[in-house]
Amino acid sequence: YYDDKEDPTKSNPRFWDELFLMKVNLEHLEGKLEALDGDEVVKIRDNINSLFHHCVQALAEEHQIKVVNALQTLCALFRGVHQKNKSATGFDIINMLMGFDKAELRMKELMESLDSLLCGDGSESLKSLCLKLLLCLVTVTDNISQNTILEYVMINSIFEAILQILSDVSSRARHGYDAVVLLALLVNYRKYESVNPYIVKLSIVDDEPTLDGMGRVIHHALAEYNRQYKEKEEENQGGFFSTLTSMVGSMFIADADEKLSVQTNEAILLALYEAVHLNRNFITVLAQSHPEIDIATAPAVPIPASPTTPLGTTPPSLDMMNNPELPLDPNLQTSNLLITFLKYSSIVMQDTKDEHRLNSARLCLIILTCIAEDQYADAFLHDDNMNFRVNLHRMPMRHRKKAVDKSIPSRPLVCAVLDLMVEFIVTHMMKEFPMDLYVRCVQIIHKLICYQKKCRVRIHYTWRELWSALINLLKFLLSNETSLLSKHNIFQLALQVVNLFNMFITYGDTFLPTPSSYDELYYEIIRMHQVFDNLYCMVLRVSANAGPWKEPASKVTQALVNARAIINHFNPKIESYATVNHISQLSEDQVLEVVRTNYDTLTLKLQDGLDQFERYSEQPREAGFFKELVRSISLNVRKNVSLSTMSQDVLLKEFSSIS
Repeated sequence: YYDDKEDPTKSNPRFWDELFLMKVNLEHLEGKLEALDGDEVVKIRDNINSLFHHCVQALAEEHQIKVVNALQTLCALFRGVHQKNKSATGFDIINMLMGFDKAELRMKELMESLDSLLCGDGSESLKSLCLKLLLCLVTVTDNISQNTILEYVMINSIFEAILQILSDVSSRARHGYDAVVLLALLVNYRKYESVNPYIVKLSIVDDEPTLDGMGRVIHHALAEYNRQYKEKEEENQGGFFSTLTSMVGSMFIADADEKLSVQTNEAILLALYEAVHLNRNFITVLAQSHPEIDIATAPAVPIPASPTTPLGTTPPSLDMMNNPELPLDPNLQTSNLLITFLKYSSIVMQDTKDEHRLNSARLCLIILTCIAEDQYADAFLHDDNMNFRVNLHRMPMRHRKKAVDKSIPSRPLVCAVLDLMVEFIVTHMMKEFPMDLYVRCVQIIHKLICYQKKCRVRIHYTWRELWSALINLLKFLLSNETSLLSKHNIFQLALQVVNLFNMFITYGDTFLPTPSSYDELYYEIIRMHQVFDNLYCMVLRVSANAGPWKEPASKVTQALVNARAIINHFNPKIESYATVNHISQLSEDQVLEVVRTNYDTLTLKLQDGLDQFERYSEQPREAGFFKELVRSISLNVRKNVSLSTMSQDVLLKEFSSIS
C-alpha cells in the first residue's frame, strides 16, 4: 500500500487507465489484505475505497479487458476484506470497502453496471464473470443474513436480469445454473426479519417461458446427477462388491460421488423448493413433458417449450393434455421435472446416515409436502390421462429381489409418489431412526388420500403394499419402544399411522378402486391383528402412568377403537367358520368370504377430523433447518467460486483477440 508521498496517481495521471489493463494477481491481492494487522487496515482504508471506486467506474469502459480485470479485482476486495475482518460488523466492512458515506452511491453504480452487463448483448464470458462476482458477494459471510452489503442488493434489484437469463434459451444453457443458485440464495437473505423483494417478486412471476426456463435448469441438474449415479451404480455391480452391497445395504452410496450430492444438488434443491413453495404458477412447470432423449444427450441448448394456455388459468391437467409434446406411443418415454425429482429423491433418500444426505432427504420430503397439498399438483398427479413409467431406485436388501425395470406399469404419477413413500418406510427401520423423515412421509401419504377422498378419485394402486409397510412400521416401534422413547415421541408417529388406517376404514369406499380392495384392507388388519393388539396393550400401559407420554399415548388408545372393533368382530367369526367346516388353516379367499358376509353386524365409530391436515408452513418450524442448509450451501458456493478463479487466462485470451 502507499502513503501520500508515493501516491502513484500523482506521478502518473493515467495510472487508473493503465492499472486495469494489467492482469490481476488475485491470490496476491487477497493475501495482502488478509495479512494486514488492525492499524494498517485503518491506514489504507482510503486506498481501498479509491480502488473500489475505480473498479466500479471501470465497469463502464468500452475496453473489455478493463471490465474483466475490474470485476476480478472487486471479487478479491470483497473476499480479502471479509477474510481479514471476520469479527467486524457489516458496517465496518462497508466502511472499509467503500466508505460509509459513499456506499449507497457506489453500490447503486455497481449493481446498475452488473445489471446492464447481464442484460446486454455483450460477451457470454463477461456475463458469467458478473454472476460469479455476485455469487462471491452473496457468500462472503458464513451466515448470509449477516452480510449487510446485501441490503444494497435488495434495494438495487437484479431480479429482472436473472429472469431474463432464465427465459432466453441460449443464455439459460450457459448461465442458468449460476442464475438459479444466486436467486435461491438471495431469497434467503433475512427472509424472516424483513420484507425481501426477491421473495415478493418470485412469488408473483407468471411469465411461462421464464418459469419453464427455471424448471429446465433444475431438471437438467437433477437429471445429470441421476445419470452419473446410475453410471456409478453400474460400474460397481458384479463380483465381490455386489455381494457385499446386498449384505449390508448400499454402501457405495455414501462415497459414490460425494461432491455430486453435496455440491451440485442442495443448492438446486433449494431453488426447486423456493419455486414450488413461493410460486403457485411454478406447479404447472413440474408436469411439462420433455422427451427423455433431450436429457440423455444433454444438449447445450434446451429445446424451447411448446406454448400452452396462459399459466394459472386452468388446472395443469388440462394444460398438459393440450400439450403436443405428450407421448402417444407408450414406448417413447417422456420425462418431466417431477419424475426426475422423484428419481433423484429415491437416490438421496436411500442413505440418510451422512448429514448432507439427511438434509437433502428432508428437503425432498418438504418439497413433496408442498406438492401434495397443492390442488393443481394433485390434479395432475392423479390424472388418468397422464401415465408414466417411473423407475425409482430401490435399495438392495437381502429379503427382496431387485425389481426389473421392464415390469413397471405406466400409471398416474401419484403411484410413483406413494411407491417412494413405501420404499422409504420399508428401508429405514434402524437404530439411528430418522423420526422426522418418517413423520413427513406419513403426512404426505395422508395429504394425497385426503385429496382422493375429497374428489372421489379411485387410483389403481397396490394399496396392500402400503398397509403392510405401515403395519411393519408399527411393529418396529413396538419392538424398539425403550431405545426409541429415549429420543423420540413415537406416539405421534403411531397416531398418524393408526389414523391413516382410520381414513381407509372410514372413507375407503370413496377412493379405493374396487369393493374387493376394501375387503383386502380388513383381511390385512385381521391377518396382522397381533400388532394392533400389542400396540393397544403398550399405549394402555403408558397412558396409565403419569409420565410425559401419558397424553400422546392415550390419543393412540382412542384412535385404535375401529381397528380393534374389526379384529374383535371378525376373529370369532373366522374361528367358528373354521370349526364348523373342520379347517385348521383358512385360505385368504375363505377369510375374505367370512368378512363379506359379516359386514352388516359390524359397528364402527365415526371419528372427527381424519381428513383434516395442518398446511405446511416454513416459519417457525423449519426456520432453523433452512438457516443451516443455506449456510452449508453458501460455504460450498464460496469454495467453488474461489476455485474457478474465473479462468483468467481464457478470459484474457478472448478479450485480447477482440481488442
